[in-house]
Formats: sequence, C-alpha cells, structure tokens
Amino acid sequence: QVQLVESGGGLVQAGGSLRLSCAASGRTSSSAVIEWFRQAPGKEREFVAAISSLGARTYYIDSVKGRFTISRDNAKNMVYLQMNSLKTEDTAVYYCAADRRWQPPPTVNDADYWGQGTQVTVSS
Repeated sequence: QVQLVESGGGLVQAGGSLRLSCAASGRTSSSAVIEWFRQAPGKEREFVAAISSLGARTYYIDSVKGRFTISRDNAKNMVYLQMNSLKTEDTAVYYCAADRRWQPPPTVNDADYWGQGTQVTVSS
C-alpha cells in the first residue's frame, strides 16, 4: 500500500514556474516508480513524467521536455515536478501516481495508487 499527497499547485502567469511535491508513504513507496499525470477540464487524464525507483531513469511527454524536471529524494520520501516556462495549456489538476513497473509511457490503468491531485492554473 502506498499513500500519495500532492502539494504546490497554484495560480501563475504564463512563463512562470511552480514546483509540485508528492509525499509518498507506505512500506513499498521507496521502491515504486512515481508518475505525474494531469487532467484538464473536459479532457482525459494524461501522463506527464515518470521517475524510476532510484531516480536513475526519467521519462517525459514531448510537450514538457526541456521545461519540466522530475526528481525524487527517497530519504525524504518525496518526488518533485519542477515546472518552468509554464504555458496556459499546462493548466490542469496534477496527480502523482505509484506504479510497480517501469513501463513508459504508462497509461492511467497502469498506475496502482493515486494522490488526490493539486490544481495548477496558468494565466495569460
């Protein structure tokens, strides 16, 4: 069992930055692949970025490459998503998810555990 709690969302102007945090707890949290998904109003939830259990591997969708950076600190049981050069199309609820397998890009059905989400709003 893995529990996930996101934080760090908010309102930011286009071109600005935000750092999302995902606090993971549970017996297997440090061995899990952690993924970030997002869901914009009226759209399906989509994968954004993933990081392997030890942080050696990362994977991003093309639209965020060069702007977003995923990282983790297993000593603190934290995963981060640094988002720079934000665009209005990045507006969404962002969710972190735990997955037992490294299988990028994952689908929504691949994730085993989910957080409650944090809202990111980018204004023009």
